[in-house]
Amino acid sequence: MKKEVNITEEKVKIKQETRQILKKFSRKRGNLIPILQKVQGRLSYLPREAMLEIAEFLGIPDIDVYSVVTFYNQFRLNPPGRHSIRVCLGTACHMKGGYITLDAWKRRLGIGPSETTSDREFDLDTVACVGCCTMAPVAVVDDKPHGKVEPTKVDGILLAFEREREKKESQ
Repeated sequence: MKKEVNITEEKVKIKQETRQILKKFSRKRGNLIPILQKVQGRLSYLPREAMLEIAEFLGIPDIDVYSVVTFYNQFRLNPPGRHSIRVCLGTACHMKGGYITLDAWKRRLGIGPSETTSDREFDLDTVACVGCCTMAPVAVVDDKPHGKVEPTKVDGILLAFEREREKKESQ
């Protein structure tokens, strides 16, 4: 059974955590990026509620905060999953079916790139190259590269996670 996150409790926690961080900064606009980095460091991503708190604190429009967050690829708008999946779309992986691999992950998880499953078990993203070209197409799952990843291998990787979860639940 999938565990859903309580949205209201989470929003309150996000606002509290963000306000704690903001106490350490002056209200100068030049502090925007350091504030964003600290908040993401604490929360693992930059939720809407945090960005609104930051905008209000600095006295700048909400869209200015969002613009900075979406401009720099160091910032995440979605919470990370417990398991991270990165599909390589570099030249070799592209030629060997990287997009087919990506489509398989998307279908199996029900999410697209830069998204996280509702139970926060998995997040999915693409990368330009992981340097394992001879193993193409490659998916990096929890920092471990998997080579020759075709749709059936995606099923096998997910089945292994399911069995691991069932084993923990039965103990």
